[in-house]
Amino acid sequence: MDWPIQEVARLSGITTRTLRHYDQIGLLPPSRTSSSGLRHYDAPALMRLQRILMLRQLGLGLPAIADVLDGQHNDISALRDHLVWLEAEQERIARQIQAVKHTIITHTEGTTPMAHDMLDGFDHTQYKDEVQQRWGAKAYADSDRWWRGLSTTDKAGFMAETQALAQAWKESFAAGDDPASDAAQQLAGRHVQWLTAAHQGKKPGKEHLIGLARMYVDDPRFAANYEMAPGDGGAIHVRDALIHWAENNCGE
Repeated sequence: MDWPIQEVARLSGITTRTLRHYDQIGLLPPSRTSSSGLRHYDAPALMRLQRILMLRQLGLGLPAIADVLDGQHNDISALRDHLVWLEAEQERIARQIQAVKHTIITHTEGTTPMAHDMLDGFDHTQYKDEVQQRWGAKAYADSDRWWRGLSTTDKAGFMAETQALAQAWKESFAAGDDPASDAAQQLAGRHVQWLTAAHQGKKPGKEHLIGLARMYVDDPRFAANYEMAPGDGGAIHVRDALIHWAENNCGE
């Protein structure tokens, strides 16, 4: 039994264009192609796709994913490793859900929220090593000092704006806004304000902003914040809008 490309795209949440790209680069060839040229995928192909999607969630680029899959010939063993990560993510998300519920309940009842309960599951230090590798130890130290210096209310407000901004970008993409349109550019300006707050009031320069914008597409973990489904183009919309904003509003 196998499934046509349109059905696989619907079930996986990625586009047929992405699946065709995976085929072109040798990452995920179809199990067969019909006489009309339609790609079909059998169960082993779907298992490979499942692993590709999970490795994307871990932040790996396509070349790295290909290397991992080529080096792991035991699919079940690899899936067990992925399962451990997924269960850890499930626990983290469950903690965040409870933290948000706690905030809602205490706000509704007019009681004082507990800082530990509000921020459980939102520990930013999990990315310490990566931040230091990308931008240096000072960048992490400055960011950590800023975050720890915020009040509980300010931390909650920043996280709320983070979520609201991501949702606004998704709605802009769904509405078909051109990245250079007034609506998208206003949103890009709001995004820069959010980045400025996260950088202790220092507005990102042109090169820095463009680098961040590109990372939103290149790193699946960031792209997931702006996409309704993996690879749907939402992150590309954000990247293009921010680059356009940078080209027109930032100095050299």
